[in-house]
Amino acid sequence: MPGGIGLNYLRLSIVIIGLTASLALADELGPLKPAPADKCPVCGMFVAKYPDFLARIVFKDGSYAFFDGVKDLMKYFFNLPKYNPAQKTADIAAIVVMDYYKMKPTDGYQAYYVVGSEVYGPMGRELIPFREESAAREFLRDHKGKEIVRFDQIKPALLANLD
Repeated sequence: MPGGIGLNYLRLSIVIIGLTASLALADELGPLKPAPADKCPVCGMFVAKYPDFLARIVFKDGSYAFFDGVKDLMKYFFNLPKYNPAQKTADIAAIVVMDYYKMKPTDGYQAYYVVGSEVYGPMGRELIPFREESAAREFLRDHKGKEIVRFDQIKPALLANLD
C-alpha cells in the first residue's frame, strides 16, 4: 500500500518537527544559571542560593532579571516603571520559571501555579509553578494548596495576599 507508507512518513515527519520545536523551546528557555552575584531586583536576595525557586524575565534586547521566586517576578512584572523604567511589558521576550517537580525551566506564560500551599519559598508564601496541570493538581492535593491559577489570572491583589 503506497498510500499507507506516505501517510506513515507524513506522521513521522510531524512527530520529528514537533520534537524539534520542543527542543528548540527548551534551548530558548535555557538553563536558569545565575551568577553568584546576581540579586533579585525586588528583594535584593542572592538568587543562586535558591535554585528550586529561580525565575527569569528576558527582554527582547537580551537583558534579563533573575528572581528568587515567582512572587517577586510578578511584583516586578506589575511594576516595571519602578524596577526597570527602561523596559515595558511589550519588551518582554520570555518569562521562565522552574517547574517545581521536574526542576527544569518552563515557560512562565504557560505554567500552572499553585497558590496557598504549605510549601514556602525564600520569601515566604509563594506561587509554585508546574509545566503540566496534572502535576499542579497532585501538588495542590499533597501540599494543601488553595487553588491553581494561570499566568493571566495572577493579579497584584493575589500577590498581596501572599505577603
